Amino acid sequence: MADTKGGNLSRLVLKQAGRAKEKILQNLGKADKTTDEIFEEHLQNFNTQQVNATRLHKDINNYLRCIRAMQTASKNLMETLSDIYEKEWVGQDMLYVQAQNNEMLWADLAHKLSDQVVIPLNTYQAQFPEMRKKIDKRGRKLIDFDAERHSVQQMQNNPNRNEAKFIKAKEQMENAKRTYEVLNSELHDELPALHDSRILFLVTNMQTLFAAEEVFHSETAKVYSELEGVVDKLAKEVQKGTLPRKTFPKPLPITNVNPVISNSSPNSTLASPPKGATTDNLPPGVLYKVKATYKYQAEDMDELQFEVGEIIDVIEYEDPEEQQEEGWLMGVKDTTGQKGLFPANFTKPI
Repeated sequence: MADTKGGNLSRLVLKQAGRAKEKILQNLGKADKTTDEIFEEHLQNFNTQQVNATRLHKDINNYLRCIRAMQTASKNLMETLSDIYEKEWVGQDMLYVQAQNNEMLWADLAHKLSDQVVIPLNTYQAQFPEMRKKIDKRGRKLIDFDAERHSVQQMQNNPNRNEAKFIKAKEQMENAKRTYEVLNSELHDELPALHDSRILFLVTNMQTLFAAEEVFHSETAKVYSELEGVVDKLAKEVQKGTLPRKTFPKPLPITNVNPVISNSSPNSTLASPPKGATTDNLPPGVLYKVKATYKYQAEDMDELQFEVGEIIDVIEYEDPEEQQEEGWLMGVKDTTGQKGLFPANFTKPI
């Protein structure tokens, strides 16, 4: 068994070496080559057809991937619109129905392209690798035939040839010739037939593609027309002011913790003392006293800065016509005599 495998491998190596030698001699012009111009034309057509099929296969598959991406994007968009379109708005049910129709149309288009365009294209393209193998085999058998033919020619020109070897060489040449001619004849029939099939395939494939696209765009146009109608109705309700609106109660007015009440004098800005404030034995012009419960850092030149625990005399505003800011008082610090505005909620009356 090992001897058989070794013998087969040895013959294969010798055959490949002989073919390589024959090709080198032909390329160098030292050996003639059997030519077939008609076959070469068929081969050129085959190469062009295979390149075009590969290109079409690549672009159709890329197109289908884009269709599926658009299908997902369209679905997500419609889901978002359905979610943000409020139930009280006109046409909310119609929006949901048309979103479902749109999703079905995208799914149908992707399915048709996959089953009726891509799968037939895969079958069509699968012919080329097998045909390429047969063409390559023909090329190898042609080299074998040329090598045997050159061997016979050399022996024929040799007057001292061995007749037995010469007869065997001619038999080998005839066998190589028959093998080559059978393959060559088959390819002369198969290559033109394959080349002609491109027309019917392209017509059928593209008709399916364009018909599916036509149906899809025609139906989606109806869907978007309905969606446009829904939005138009909503716009009209907005313009007329008939769109249902949620009503909310008005907020209650904010009550001041320490309300400022004006004195009986029309031009006075005096604030009546708050609860807990003592008005006995106060210096002239002092309304009442307060004690700082928090530290306050002045932010403007007219504000009063103080520390926790400092005593402040509350006085009138310098200009009676000046409007008192809500929650602010005018005061003078006992310790320094510094005067300015300060927030009332940072102090407490004493």
